[in-house]
Amino acid sequence: KNLSSNTSKMKLAIAAVILGSAAAFSPSTFGVRQSTAIFNEGHIGSGGMADTRIVETLQHEDPRKSISAAPSFEEYLKSRGDAAAAPAPAPAAAAPAPAAPAAPAAPAAPAAPAAVPSAAAPGSDGFQYGIYDGQKWDHDAKKAVYDQWDPTAPRSTLNFNPFETFGGNSPDASGIYPGENRYKDPIRGDVSYAIMMAEKADIEAMQANPKAGDAPGAPGRKN
Repeated sequence: KNLSSNTSKMKLAIAAVILGSAAAFSPSTFGVRQSTAIFNEGHIGSGGMADTRIVETLQHEDPRKSISAAPSFEEYLKSRGDAAAAPAPAPAAAAPAPAAPAAPAAPAAPAAPAAVPSAAAPGSDGFQYGIYDGQKWDHDAKKAVYDQWDPTAPRSTLNFNPFETFGGNSPDASGIYPGENRYKDPIRGDVSYAIMMAEKADIEAMQANPKAGDAPGAPGRKN
């Protein structure tokens, strides 16, 4: 009797296990919300098929959960037309034209040559020194005396070639050479290699184009 009772209990336990396993694999509908638009009252299109994309509007207290109404096809086309008709952005303004270059400054006028001094009056002995006696005896002063020199007139303290050498020496501001009576050591100008080269070129140009009558033995020459 006890064996029969145990066998019945074991059968009931096995049956309960089998039923519980079957319930575990059956689909549950708890918490499932089915779309009424799909399963209840689906919209039937012209082809006879249900349109499952129709969603009813929903106003929820949480804006994130609200569903707004979709625009109609006409409204969609109108919105596209308005976008196409929107005016094109205005072109960027042209860059301003560059300012005209400033006109080059006019070259400065050359400095006026220094005025040639007048000859001093003869001394008590009747001797008259040159116009640059006691003044700077530089290349410019010599050129001023050279411009006044007349080779055809008698040589004097006021008419001589300051660039003519005699015995390897140059004259002073009165045309007097070293070793001669009344010679004065002149007040010389600045000296540099560049100045010496410029004066040398100037003298060579004058020698290449001598004045009329400038020849050996002329009245206005020392030689």
